[in-house]
Amino acid sequence: MATKVDAVSAGNKYIVCQNTDNIATLGILKRNPLNYSVPLILMQFSLISLTSQMIEFCLRPLGQSSIVAQILGGVIYGPSALGHDALIGMALFPARSVLTLRTVAVFGIMFFFFAVGVKSDSRMMVRPGRRAAVIGISAFLSTLVLTISFAFLLIKYVHMDDSLSSALVLIAASQCLTAFPNIACLLAELQLSSSDLGRIATSAAMVCDIFGMGLVAVVLGIVQSGSDPVKSALSVISMCLFVIVMVYVIGPIIRIVIRSIPAGKPLADRYVFFCFAGTLVTAFVTEVIGQHFILGPLVFGLLTPDGQPLGSPMVSKLDYPIGKFLYPTFLTTSGLKTNIFKIDRWSLLIVVLLILFSCISKIAAVAFSSRFFDIRFKDSVVIGLMLNARGICELILYNLFRDNGVLTDKEFALCVISVVGVTAVITPLIRLLYDPSKQYLPSKRRTIQHMKSDAELRIVVCIKNQENVPSIVDLLEASDATEESPIAVLALLLVELVGRTTPMLAAHQSTQALQSTNSQSVHILGALRQYQLCHETCVTVQSFSVFSHLNSTQDDICRVARDQKANIVILPFHKRWEIDGSIGSQDRTVQNMNIKIMERAPCSVGILVDRGILTGSTSILSNQSIFQVAVIYIGGPDDAESLFYAARMGRRNNVSLTILRFLLFGCDTARERKQDNNLIDEVRQANMLNQNNFKYQERVVKDGVGLAASLRSLEDSFNLLLVGRHHHASQILMGLGAWSECPELGVVGDILASPDFGSTASVLVVQQQRLRGEKLGHRLMRPMMISHELMHEPTLPPAAATATATGSSHMNPRLEISIDRE
Repeated sequence: MATKVDAVSAGNKYIVCQNTDNIATLGILKRNPLNYSVPLILMQFSLISLTSQMIEFCLRPLGQSSIVAQILGGVIYGPSALGHDALIGMALFPARSVLTLRTVAVFGIMFFFFAVGVKSDSRMMVRPGRRAAVIGISAFLSTLVLTISFAFLLIKYVHMDDSLSSALVLIAASQCLTAFPNIACLLAELQLSSSDLGRIATSAAMVCDIFGMGLVAVVLGIVQSGSDPVKSALSVISMCLFVIVMVYVIGPIIRIVIRSIPAGKPLADRYVFFCFAGTLVTAFVTEVIGQHFILGPLVFGLLTPDGQPLGSPMVSKLDYPIGKFLYPTFLTTSGLKTNIFKIDRWSLLIVVLLILFSCISKIAAVAFSSRFFDIRFKDSVVIGLMLNARGICELILYNLFRDNGVLTDKEFALCVISVVGVTAVITPLIRLLYDPSKQYLPSKRRTIQHMKSDAELRIVVCIKNQENVPSIVDLLEASDATEESPIAVLALLLVELVGRTTPMLAAHQSTQALQSTNSQSVHILGALRQYQLCHETCVTVQSFSVFSHLNSTQDDICRVARDQKANIVILPFHKRWEIDGSIGSQDRTVQNMNIKIMERAPCSVGILVDRGILTGSTSILSNQSIFQVAVIYIGGPDDAESLFYAARMGRRNNVSLTILRFLLFGCDTARERKQDNNLIDEVRQANMLNQNNFKYQERVVKDGVGLAASLRSLEDSFNLLLVGRHHHASQILMGLGAWSECPELGVVGDILASPDFGSTASVLVVQQQRLRGEKLGHRLMRPMMISHELMHEPTLPPAAATATATGSSHMNPRLEISIDRE
């Protein structure tokens, strides 16, 4: 009579006996700390964290994703590397510690998927755009059908062992999954969440998740019921009932809880407890009904509205402990269970062939469906690569299959290697094939200098803080909107993305639509609305809130500027002044954003250094006093752009325009001055009707020291100073670049924006649009030189100090020349 063998003895598993009192030790002098649970798991977490960070640091130059490093961190300590030595494996990760480590990782996964649900836009799943729906559905169904068919062909015509043959169809079916969490994490690392192709891939992934979750629910019901059709049907039905109850019972309760949260106050502990308890209870319920425990937290998170007052604070609380600690632990535990020594070459070749076929099939499906939406072939390939992202969702599925005996250690190792391999290949390929900055470089001029005199001036204004609004309105008001040359303002309120995964551009159609926004947004939009009402016939204002990560906001700004055909983008400066003239705060993320926008903007760019708080002045909408504007002109395209913007301001009756032209003491030829003379004469002609408020001065300096001294004489003389960012290399700027703190402002702009520059005037640093292929430092105009003969005369006649330039005295009698003799 055959002996009955229990399930544990029949499988490759252990019965672990452990003393229940071995929790914490009293120190290494009395006993071995690694024989106790608490010191052991602390040591394991330390090794996992440090090793993963070191691997990620080493792989970063290769453009690899962090998920590769985290899985490899577990592989190193698993049976594939150090753990292959029995002594090391039993010392660092003994069998008695595996249950504790995996349990902690499971809690991390539960709250990770709750956070993913909160940050996701559930409306995109049920109401996707036509393009996202077609691309997502075609990618899912094509990959599912083709890959499973290919798996059956391999099973029929290729020799393989029985375990791989039974698991190959499930491995093939798992390749059709296009999990939104995987793609969202990958795009966030690549800083492509706000890019055009990133948005398409994200939307398509959310469509695929509807089919993917349904497929996984059916497969899990079959696996966990032991292929019993009745139990499988009951599991699927109970899952559907669970979702219905969550949507129609728990959903309204969540909305009631949100309405009870006081606005503008920190999230109370009872609401945090509500989210934590809800996550644990829903995970328990889904386990009871035969589904995976992540389904409950995911649905609970999807029903929790993102943003304030509940979603954003909860995600902020979970982001670091879950996203940076417990979530990577689960990835590492998958690596710990991976034993590459179980793999034979033939099985590896079969799985590699299957994975390669599935990836090509998905890319081909995306490329074919993209043709109907005028998406370039190269861009469709990039979208296909993004949809091939592997990550946490596949690892959860493979771990479940392994725990239920569907996958042996060999197939599990093959699946984990496929996740690492695919991610390791597609990540650098996406970086290589897709540079979102190039999509914003147009081939046509979009500048103020080159626009027609009767054309509409289109300005994109980026607002980060409410305190900048008066100066921005002053700038818009001074820009002189008329019926002949109207102004279109596109106001972008920059809001840091917290509590969402997908960036969003929300339009504000009217003041009635502002009730759901915060009070700061209401005040900002109210001020812009007032400006529009004062110029109803010649000003249009469109307002948007840009919700995105600060390291990718530049993509949204450049996209709006490109789509709206803007002439100039006005950006905020990263420093804020206090009322006593000192620097109050600095935001380096804003500085990085400004630098990136200047590198890729599809039009001209201006950075507004706001010093309005120093004067306490109100908007010139109701101020009848003269608004003093000065242009610092040295020469170059950027100075020309600032000159023509200032010339437009000079047409306004209550704007006084002064052009300060700096000349270098040296040699002077007509050829060198001709181009700049023509530009200035053109500006004079445009301001003939406002001659009383128009001044032109020439200041001659010998070097950078003289330029800096001359600039300091402008303190408290003007309300607004305009200057170009770049100038042609010249002695007039010699020695000034070494002291520059803000490269985005240029040499002169950095001096004017310095706290040491004791002026209350705001500064607008302008960079003219760079066309495709044009180098940043390319100068179209040269700085002006003054002859040595003029400076060597023993005396300068008094009349020379006010003499007009040759050939232009009839245009403007208010021309001044000052010469620096030092």
